[in-house]
Amino acid sequence: MTLDIDFVRAQFPAFSEPSLRGQAFFGNAGGSYTCKPVIDRLFRFYTQRKVQPYAPYAASQLAGCEMDEARARLSAMLGVAGDELSFGPSTTQNTYVLARAFGDWMQKGEAIIVTNQDHEANSGPWRRLADQGIEVREWKIDPVSGMLNTDDLDELLDEKVRLVCFPHCSNVIGAINPVVEITAMAHAAGAFVCVDGVSYAPHGFPDVGMLGADIYLLSAYKTYGPHQGLMVIRRALGELLPNQGHYFNADSLYKRFTPAGPDHAQIAACAGMADYIDALHAHHGGGGDMAPARKSAFVHDLMRAHETRLLQPLLDWANSRNSVRLIGPDKASGRAPTVALDLGRAAFPLAKKLADRGIMAEGSDFYAVRALEALGISPEDGVLRLSFTHYTAQSEMDQLLNALDDIV
Repeated sequence: MTLDIDFVRAQFPAFSEPSLRGQAFFGNAGGSYTCKPVIDRLFRFYTQRKVQPYAPYAASQLAGCEMDEARARLSAMLGVAGDELSFGPSTTQNTYVLARAFGDWMQKGEAIIVTNQDHEANSGPWRRLADQGIEVREWKIDPVSGMLNTDDLDELLDEKVRLVCFPHCSNVIGAINPVVEITAMAHAAGAFVCVDGVSYAPHGFPDVGMLGADIYLLSAYKTYGPHQGLMVIRRALGELLPNQGHYFNADSLYKRFTPAGPDHAQIAACAGMADYIDALHAHHGGGGDMAPARKSAFVHDLMRAHETRLLQPLLDWANSRNSVRLIGPDKASGRAPTVALDLGRAAFPLAKKLADRGIMAEGSDFYAVRALEALGISPEDGVLRLSFTHYTAQSEMDQLLNALDDIV
């Protein structure tokens, strides 16, 4: 089955927007375009439902139902129970709430493992627990490849470790980490795992239930939705950690880690992400009686096949140039289409030159300062990051490669 790219792009108003015509978007790792079902739901909520939800009058009832629908459908896609999914303003803020909960629960001298491959969102909040007497151990990347070695993790694990934090894939290195294997190692040592899936989920929603992760984090605004952080916390852990919400909400699992009032409209609009996945599934001939997680897996595989086909020529181009250093694996099958290039100089000026050629990309440290420093790259210079997703067309890849040939 081949992804119907014309059908896909028809679901995103950005591709028919006159002000964006002729520009190819390669900044997707920082935030994707938004699909029409999300926009439609957000507009409807703000025009018809913008009242306090769950009151007895009609508009309020509809508002609450749409919020409940988003949680129910997205949790089913992710393979978890409805109340195991929480919404928050961003993944970073969600992680800070989690870190506070772990800080209240853990004892001095107990340990947490973090990596230097992560976006700072799944590193910094946990590292600050050292101020409370929690031991923070760093699982270091290989300074040449940027990869994490599970043998190194094995040396860090012992009976003191309560949590292992790592990315499904890094937002600069791009390598897809073996979540199931790492999770099994951590569980065998008596530790929980927190997986940052922000850079993986845009390329196909994972079945978190199958992965076995205790915490899985992703961002709706990078998965075609509104600016919300989605946080899966499995029940066994969520009920163990201290409540971080209002005391009278302690018995509600999804409210335990939402200390502030949620953004009603954006939560409701998140159901549009499920609408979009369902539409892709139906259009490509998926069976109508599939469970939501199986539908999502079907679409995941369509997305990955399309992205992998487009990605390999870009990796080959980078490997052919002595003037750039490709960060992460050079085989498309083992990574996400998030390609960071070390230029040996400041990356922002090159991104500006690409912008003049209709290529929307960025040069920065991308909140992965620790990873860049470990790789011997100056965070001030940063890297040129070229990131795309399944709605990217072959013509846009050609436009990018032609521009790179002329500029680099």
